[in-house]
Amino acid sequence: MTTALSPVRFDQPDLPALIGTLSPEELDELDFGVIGIDDESVVRRYNATESRLAGLSRDRVVGNPLFTVVAPCMNNYLVAQRFEDAKASGEPLDATIDYVFTLKMRPSKVKLRLIAKPGASHRFVVVLRPA
Repeated sequence: MTTALSPVRFDQPDLPALIGTLSPEELDELDFGVIGIDDESVVRRYNATESRLAGLSRDRVVGNPLFTVVAPCMNNYLVAQRFEDAKASGEPLDATIDYVFTLKMRPSKVKLRLIAKPGASHRFVVVLRPA
């Protein structure tokens, strides 16, 4: 997906405002992973890039709780707790962290961008894997 001027990038400053407006097809065109969760942390949006790179089909992921069923390796203070803290405080969240995925795969270094806006229908875990 490209905006009028440039492609959507993992590190672009306006990603928190933009990501929730993208259609499923536009999310699928991104070269990084996107996992959208609802207020109860159930996966509602899951792009093709993340599906392919994680090796988890949409059918297996969408509709399941992210932090207890899909990716319990993120159920910790670095990821899940940050979403809970932002929700409790009513503050926006836009944090980028270095992380290592460990569930059902060999350890894989990634960058995660955690995005939440008060009142938004989805919160996002955006995943960038090294080239």
